[in-house]
Amino acid sequence: MTQIEHATPSPEKKTVRAGIVGSGFSATFHFHSIQKVYGTDVKVVGVYSRNQTAAEQFAAARGIRAFPSLEALLDEVEAVHICTPPVTHEPFSIAALKRDKFVICEKPLTGYFGDGSPDFHGDRFPKQVALDAALASVERILEAEAASRGRLLYAENWVYAPSIQKEREILEKTKGQILWIHGEEAHSGSHSEEYAFWKFCGGGVLIGKGCHPLTAALYLKRVEGRTRLGRPIRPKTVSARTHAITRLPTFVDMGHIRCDYYDIDDFSMIHVEFDDGMIATVFASDIVLGGVHNWLEVCANNHRTICNINPNTAMLTYNPREEYFKDIYVVEKIGTKQGWAFTSPDEDWMTGYPQEIEAFYRTIAYGEPLESDSRLAADAISTIYSAYVSAEQGGKAVPVRTFD
Repeated sequence: MTQIEHATPSPEKKTVRAGIVGSGFSATFHFHSIQKVYGTDVKVVGVYSRNQTAAEQFAAARGIRAFPSLEALLDEVEAVHICTPPVTHEPFSIAALKRDKFVICEKPLTGYFGDGSPDFHGDRFPKQVALDAALASVERILEAEAASRGRLLYAENWVYAPSIQKEREILEKTKGQILWIHGEEAHSGSHSEEYAFWKFCGGGVLIGKGCHPLTAALYLKRVEGRTRLGRPIRPKTVSARTHAITRLPTFVDMGHIRCDYYDIDDFSMIHVEFDDGMIATVFASDIVLGGVHNWLEVCANNHRTICNINPNTAMLTYNPREEYFKDIYVVEKIGTKQGWAFTSPDEDWMTGYPQEIEAFYRTIAYGEPLESDSRLAADAISTIYSAYVSAEQGGKAVPVRTFD
């Protein structure tokens, strides 16, 4: 099986009442993924958003209720999906955990979002300040979870992508040792207006895109460690470089790459050394044309795996004229539908969205083991902000704090 095996299915489906916080892109795919859950009867009660008009439109289109406040929504549910900008993840997650709710939190878990001053500029402040603040935020979330009857489930879809889960199976059954992991997430720029500002997203591509292949790498080393050594293998140090290519005066804008970022990085590369001496390298950027590039390569002592999440060759189409495909979705951020394309027959499935939600509700309803938890999220945040410190120091290796 390519996904986490469920050897003892429940004889009777349990019902879980759920709510969604947020009404944008991630809220939409979370709702769609919930509709595909088969092991649990999930009833989406409603949605809350700080933009009440958007919440009402989101609710009306899906036949659910729009709640006037987070507290009102929490009164009605057992689980809540946090599908809002990262700056709100900590307060919303803690509020739900204090009410003993299960929290499905989008990535990244948290971060540093500035000092609140109107002239805050993300590329001009000491990155040690960001690291300290991000780790303090992580501690507050973990403390809230420890005191709660609920749990935080970290919505990193890469962990549940079919190819990553197949690699998990290979590692567990062959007891392979990972020597090097190499991965990337890249495309031509985010569709979110808020993404241009550090104060909303906690950084640029290093966190916004790098969190995906990085967390998958951290996850697979955990799998290897618990299989071979009886303990997870954790990150030890990180080295990094970041750049703002599209904000350079020498950048020539031809209209294909987003270039209106205010204070964030649009290219990053990080080098992680684990506590067993092995390594991972992760690239993330907003300067790549041709659609989304999501892949992870695992070089082990007994096998090699290339996980082509997007694009992949599940389907190839050739379209001689753009207008022929005007009503057909091909693949995210492709730019043009003319010519050859890596058409995705089910993009959500390839990227692990429905699989992660299915797994989360099996944890919530039946107590099944959780693959993507708060500790994995915490290690990812610690590695990312330590990487920002390293980049500020010209690539010097910086220790990574891990959370037990």
